[in-house]
Amino acid sequence: MISRSLLLLRRITRQLWFRVVVISLFSLLALAVAPLLAPILPEGWDDRFGRDAVLPVLTILASGMLAVTTFSLNVMVSAYRTASSMATPRVYRLLLEDTVTQSVLATFTGGFVYSLSAIILFRAKIYPPGSAFVVFVMTALVVMLIVLAILRWIDHLSDLGSMDHTLRLIETRTRSSLVARKETPCLGGCSGEGEPPSDARPIAAARSGFVRFIDMAALNSRAKEAGVTLYLTRLPGEFVLRGRPVAMADGAEESFCKEASGLIDIGDVRSFEQDPTFGLTLMAETAQRALSPGVNDPGTAYEVMGRITRLLWENLPEDTEATKEKARFPHVHMLPVTAQALLKASFPPIALYAKDAPEVMKWMKTSLEALEHHPNTAMTTAAREMCDSYFDKD
Repeated sequence: MISRSLLLLRRITRQLWFRVVVISLFSLLALAVAPLLAPILPEGWDDRFGRDAVLPVLTILASGMLAVTTFSLNVMVSAYRTASSMATPRVYRLLLEDTVTQSVLATFTGGFVYSLSAIILFRAKIYPPGSAFVVFVMTALVVMLIVLAILRWIDHLSDLGSMDHTLRLIETRTRSSLVARKETPCLGGCSGEGEPPSDARPIAAARSGFVRFIDMAALNSRAKEAGVTLYLTRLPGEFVLRGRPVAMADGAEESFCKEASGLIDIGDVRSFEQDPTFGLTLMAETAQRALSPGVNDPGTAYEVMGRITRLLWENLPEDTEATKEKARFPHVHMLPVTAQALLKASFPPIALYAKDAPEVMKWMKTSLEALEHHPNTAMTTAAREMCDSYFDKD
């Protein structure tokens, strides 16, 4: 279970600008090191690989990388908008975290920054004699990296923005969230099946929005110091209004409640970190879009339901007893995500759009009947109840 500070760091590292900045700084660092290496080189190398040899290459790189970077950004935005229109608008934020695209664009931008900066340093005659050969070797390495990035980009473009790529991306993130909840159903806290005491003090939400992340370690540490027992009343992914309770604190003072409220991250949009139902919701929305009259693509709905069934079958504990983890944070109580909640986020939205498509409903019935044989008895019961509510018993 990561802390809030590590979560913020991970969110920053997943953004495109972060890799661009890091690669650009490395490019500038390489140019700064060049004069330091020049004195240790044998004499005569700079006569063969001097300014006249390296400047034309740097000029080509500077002009070419600017055009390639601009073109690649246009392709990326166009592909992401296409994927959002085919699947669901909420997948756009997930597509922006694509590491392949980020690495390729960062390499192109880094190559542009490197070559342009090197040209400026040479024209300003800042480099001492002998530095040209070092820059020439570095430029050859940069060219190799750019060529590899171009080959990687060409391969990635064949799949970027497609429905297969989008669904695969959603499924991968959803699986990670489900596996995390499989290992820690209550995020490391105690199972909060009991009601909090009647005299427990409410912890109000600091703002209106979706519960995105709960810093369980920090909450448990503060509660232990204050001798308080916390009962979380809102799970990640649920919407709460400012001033409404997100948790109840037994034996807490007002100062503790304000501090605890700051450890519960609330934002405008949902996130994957602690909310396994979010990915299932995105997949269901994709199936809804495919079943709309303007698209009429039942095949995508079949594929979505197949992926949902696979996720629920492979990434839930085999039995409810397996969810009884040893609490790492005994001072924090919360309810686990139930099998009923996972199914509710998956199939009912699709059924709403598939009521006039009997072949889609037949596929849904097959999926629910398959989940009725799940080793987890809670999933078995929830799947059977949902199947009975949508379909007549044979």
